[in-house]
Amino acid sequence: MSISVVVCPWSEAQARASAIRFNVFVEEQRVPQELELDEWDARSWHALALRDDGTAVATGRLLPDGHIGRMAVLASARGTGVGAKVLEALMAKAAALGYEALVLNAQTHAAPFYARAGFAQVGEEFEEAGIPHVEMRKTLG
Repeated sequence: MSISVVVCPWSEAQARASAIRFNVFVEEQRVPQELELDEWDARSWHALALRDDGTAVATGRLLPDGHIGRMAVLASARGTGVGAKVLEALMAKAAALGYEALVLNAQTHAAPFYARAGFAQVGEEFEEAGIPHVEMRKTLG
């Protein structure tokens, strides 16, 4: 599967990113729908992983304060490296914007994925939307 990743504003990403997030977070993980979309979407950069036919299979966002979040990969694309491509695109955008560090709240089971990208856990496990998470940080540059 050939994948390209675009980083764009919410106005361009909204339809495809929200569909992926709804599928992964609301339907699969049972996150309450009212917690999924928030006021930060319009102020963030969004990465979309696209197949050759333009179908979006993964997404993530970069908030203005250097947080990465809402990383979601459709079940059909998991294990293909697509999540790493989305994360790389968001880190590259952050570096281009001059961010010195990145922070994210990883679902605990996904912490090794972020660790492979250079993120380190800080603090203890906590619950967010009923799911165990850990805070992770990475210095850029």
